[in-house]
Amino acid sequence: MRSDLIFGALTHVTNRYQLCQLASKATRKLHKPNTRLQDTTNEVLGRFREQVPTTFEVGPEPEEVLDHIEERRAA
Repeated sequence: MRSDLIFGALTHVTNRYQLCQLASKATRKLHKPNTRLQDTTNEVLGRFREQVPTTFEVGPEPEEVLDHIEERRAA
């Protein structure tokens, strides 16, 4: 049941708003076409129960992206 998944995920993220934001971002990234969105959301909440979701690796800093674009233009 999804409420069990949510309460399990709240052990690592105490702020419910932050949990909602992290879960929606993770669901968008992990969702596969031709699968139910509900199943993907349940999978994400199950993962959040097992590990701290705020330790996920974040993409490169905006400055690093801009440096890479400038290098590419120069080449």
